[in-house]
Amino acid sequence: MVSTETVAAAMGAGQYAKALEDVCIQFGIVTALQKAHFLAQVAHESDGFRTATEYASGKAYEGRADLGNVKPGDGVRYKGRGLIQLTGRENYATFSNAMGQGDLFVRSPELVAQLPWAVVAAGWFWKRKGLNAWSDKDDGLAVGRAINRGSATSKGMPNGQADRAARLAKAKKLFGLT
Repeated sequence: MVSTETVAAAMGAGQYAKALEDVCIQFGIVTALQKAHFLAQVAHESDGFRTATEYASGKAYEGRADLGNVKPGDGVRYKGRGLIQLTGRENYATFSNAMGQGDLFVRSPELVAQLPWAVVAAGWFWKRKGLNAWSDKDDGLAVGRAINRGSATSKGMPNGQADRAARLAKAKKLFGLT
C-alpha cells in the first residue's frame, strides 16, 4: 500500500507531506478512503498547499460571538490558519488547550500557520468533527459541508465543492481506490 506521505507529496504537499502522514496516525485517519478525503480537504483549504493562512483579512469575523471574537481586533487576529482553517478566538483557545499548550495559540495565533501546528490543527479539527464517519461513507459533500458550509448564494454547497471533488478523485486514484 502506498504511504500517506507519498500521496501527499504527489498532491503537492511539499514541506507538509511527512507531517500529514504523522497526523493521520496521531488522529486515527487510517484507511485509504479516510486519508484520501482528508488530503483532498486540506489541499483545497490550503489552496493546494500554498498557504496555511487565510487570504482574507479576517475583518468579516469581527464581532462574531459564535467564534468567540468578542474583543476589538479578534476577527483579524484569529482569522483562518492551518491546513484546515482554524478560525476564531474560541477555536484557537480550544485547540491550544487540547494540545496541552495552555493559551499559547491565543497569545500567538500565527503559530497555527507554522509546522507542525498547521497540520496538527487540521488533524485535530478532523477528529473533533468526526469526519472519518462521513469519509467511510465516501460522502465528500458532507465532509466539505462540515468544514465549510458555504454562503447563502451557494445553496448550502461548501465553497469550492468542484475543487474539493477533483482533489478527492486525484487522492483516490493515488491511493489505488479507483
